[in-house]
Amino acid sequence: MQFVTAGESHGPALTAIVSGVPAGLRISESHVNSDLRRRQSGYGRGGRQQIETDHVEVQSGVRFGVTLGTPVCLRVPNRDWQNWTDRMAASGSAPNDLVREVTPRPGHADLVGILKNNSDDCRNVLERASARETAARVAAAGIAREFLAELGVEVFSYVTSIGSAQYEESDAFMRCGKYNLADIELSEVRCPSAEASQKMMKMIDVARIKGESLGGTFRVVATGLVPGLGDFSSGASRLTSKIGAALFGIPAIKGVEFGMGFQAASLEGSHVHDPIALTHDGFTRTSNNAGGLEGGMTTGMPLVVTCAMKPIPTLKNPLETVNIDTMEPALASRERSDVCAVPAAAVVGEAEVAFALAAAYTEKFGSDNMHDIKANLASYVDRIRTQSR
Repeated sequence: MQFVTAGESHGPALTAIVSGVPAGLRISESHVNSDLRRRQSGYGRGGRQQIETDHVEVQSGVRFGVTLGTPVCLRVPNRDWQNWTDRMAASGSAPNDLVREVTPRPGHADLVGILKNNSDDCRNVLERASARETAARVAAAGIAREFLAELGVEVFSYVTSIGSAQYEESDAFMRCGKYNLADIELSEVRCPSAEASQKMMKMIDVARIKGESLGGTFRVVATGLVPGLGDFSSGASRLTSKIGAALFGIPAIKGVEFGMGFQAASLEGSHVHDPIALTHDGFTRTSNNAGGLEGGMTTGMPLVVTCAMKPIPTLKNPLETVNIDTMEPALASRERSDVCAVPAAAVVGEAEVAFALAAAYTEKFGSDNMHDIKANLASYVDRIRTQSR
């Protein structure tokens, strides 16, 4: 299963085409719209979220709520397009009063993008490089999430830090998957701890007053996975590589770690590797420091991956830059922006992980139709249980 997105931040709409979707998968627009709402929510979001009310329009590949086995096309309209029709028109000439963006923002794709594409207007870059594009990814991932749910897999996320405010949890990798997801959703910053949530919100309030922005970390967890998804035979085929690449594709993500991550580098091996045990269901691990992946393959334990997000580059008090027209020092441009988008990025992280896992399942168990996939999965589970006896 794969997807591609198209569309600009202030264009008519964002579009996603999902290919490799099995026939016979029931799709709920309400579930997709719920994820789109979660992406728009979270303490620290900016004015754009007051304009947009994201919802998905299924254009193809689904009939009577069930996939046909053909590409699924999804559309998320941009309500703000009505304010940008002259400046972002796909045809005709630019208006005489068009104001070009000539003061690239440090930390954004603006400058490098115009150098790469020989452009004199940062707008030609920032429209696509905007995090607004991730709405299409979340919509597309609705297909992957429905697919995984049919196979008993759940993907969720929570925020572990914003700025210097952190959620402290002990033995997190053994306890993952046991959170009350309703409590996470009720928190305005999607953190399981009410105390930590309050500290994070206070940091966001201070940053807003100072004209600053904040980054942080979030954790994505997938439960219900079978062992053996992915591969060990080449670097590119390892599921670790695929999930890491997908998460690094999210704007502003600067670090990704699985399980213990960097902490494992400072410990002795006996405190890192997960002992193997045997239960009536087959092989298992007595801890999950690896975060559910060994040798580039799932172990059957919960997948645990943590991402670090940098602060948003658009600042109320902008940094110094260079005007690309005059080549003189200037202050960076100011787009309407968030103070902190870590809770929203966590939802996008879920989307990327869900797609990587859905692709791994179809690679191993087929992609023609849900009936055959479920039969293949059941046969595989029976076989590995027998192998452990």
